[in-house]
Amino acid sequence: MLAATLGAALAFGAPAALAGTAPVSPSGSPASAPAAAAPQASAPTSQSATWVAGTRAYLVITAPGDTTAVRGAVTSNGGTVFQYYDAIGVIVAHSASSTFATTMRGVGGVQQVGATRTSDVPADAYNPALPANPAQSTTPSGEPVRADMTQIKADQAWAVTTGSASVKVGILDTGVDDQHQDLAPNFNAADSASCAYGKPDTRAGAWRDVGSHGTHVAGTVAAAKNGKGVIGVAPGVKISSVRIAEPNSSLFFAENTVCGFMWAGDHGFKVTNNSYYTDPWQFNCPDNADQAAIIEGVKRAQEYAEGKGSLQVAAAGNSNIDLANKTTDTESPNDSTPVTRTITNACLDIPTELPGVVTVSAMGTTAKASYSNYGLNVVDVTAPGGDVTGIYSTLPGGKYGSMSGTSMASPHVAGVAALLASTNPGITPAQLRDKLATQANDVACPSDSRCKGTTSKNGFFGEGQVDALKAVGSTPPPGKYFENPGDFAIGDNTTVESPITVSGVTGNAPAALKVGVNIVHTYIGDLKVDLIAPDGTVYTVHNRAGGSTDNINQVFTVNASSEVANGTWKLRVNDNAGGDTGKIDAWNLTF
Repeated sequence: MLAATLGAALAFGAPAALAGTAPVSPSGSPASAPAAAAPQASAPTSQSATWVAGTRAYLVITAPGDTTAVRGAVTSNGGTVFQYYDAIGVIVAHSASSTFATTMRGVGGVQQVGATRTSDVPADAYNPALPANPAQSTTPSGEPVRADMTQIKADQAWAVTTGSASVKVGILDTGVDDQHQDLAPNFNAADSASCAYGKPDTRAGAWRDVGSHGTHVAGTVAAAKNGKGVIGVAPGVKISSVRIAEPNSSLFFAENTVCGFMWAGDHGFKVTNNSYYTDPWQFNCPDNADQAAIIEGVKRAQEYAEGKGSLQVAAAGNSNIDLANKTTDTESPNDSTPVTRTITNACLDIPTELPGVVTVSAMGTTAKASYSNYGLNVVDVTAPGGDVTGIYSTLPGGKYGSMSGTSMASPHVAGVAALLASTNPGITPAQLRDKLATQANDVACPSDSRCKGTTSKNGFFGEGQVDALKAVGSTPPPGKYFENPGDFAIGDNTTVESPITVSGVTGNAPAALKVGVNIVHTYIGDLKVDLIAPDGTVYTVHNRAGGSTDNINQVFTVNASSEVANGTWKLRVNDNAGGDTGKIDAWNLTF
């Protein structure tokens, strides 16, 4: 569900050139429209003697557990095993034999076999080129709060929490520019990889963007609150890139999606954002053997990720169709020549229509975005996706630009889910889904006969528009608010101070001064944390408690009623042991 022309798997766009900075009209599988294309890595015509023309990819489905016997059958029947996932009984096989699928369907223990594409597997799959690492431009200071953030009250939510650094959000997309000045502070390289072609590639930089869509999505989720550029919905959480788009085509095939969900489950992602549909079929129909295997393989991988604690959030798509009343598909297969076919509601847009996945439609300011798919009991919630003006966010190379699409709406919801996970440690995916529904604000149907349902739940907006402020506790702290979002490194056995200058407050500080502290540091038992009043009085808020626990993300209450409010307050952090370091990520005072 990308917005421009990145490829049919994105919410907006068809394969070809990327659009400019202005929002693009919806037209394909991405969910958004990028501003400027980042350099793409080109794939050599052949990189391996293993590759031959006519090589196709297949999902071979068997019982979860030991897949050794079926893998042997793949090899003995003219195929090769490219990757396998014993935990879900899914094998990614390659073969140039036109009878491979038919033959394998007759093998004992094989439940389903399906071709995942109608085009050849690129030779690049056997020795993938690394995406380009674009040169970075710099941005002057200034970080105005954008309209989409005020629309979902994210700006008010930040006064309560910006999210926990212990919450990891996976960006399953075209990749992410981890060097971007607004993403680098929150980027988690250790849990990033490429899943293009269906096999994890953990080389440094394999996760980088082969377009610009994924970088834009990442900024909406968690661009840092650092005084420049933009701010994401949850600027205190961590993001990881799992690139599932292939270079040149920017298509998201089933084996790539399977790999991405398995990676999410194994790497502790609390939330993943999925602003795409699984190519080459806009809808996968269970009466087609190939598409049935795609549905089953991706479904098993999603269930695996959810079982490991990960909630999948996905864009509804940009074709302005009723997902609850499907009749025709004119866009598939998008990796060769699309044909017009009759479909039914049994045919699924995946991953967004899989059980357990949160399906997100897009709003403009007050109405359904013109391009957004919809559907009663299909759409779960809605969020800003841009219609006329677009959503402004990060682009590769330290740049910024606007895109529109359900691709842009979905990361708003993923960000709110990350805030919910931050304020509800241990929450399960099912509980997160429920909370996303209950915190949403009802949006009534307009005078449009296509919108079915009630004010509390309908086909255009689902349970309503997400509300970040409700997600973190419904009301911001009262009183004047001051913050220092700058990073201050905490070295071993050192003391560091971060200042905040308070002005315009009459009289003394309150007896319940709120001190919001966000410290990223392993083993917080090393740390003593003090609030220093303007006159030098010390108020200790944390004194070497917590042992080996990571990070302090907490609001402390201090009786500072004897202190004059105006002046320079400081947060002093003293590290009292070796072996663990970190930083003051941000802190705030609410009077």
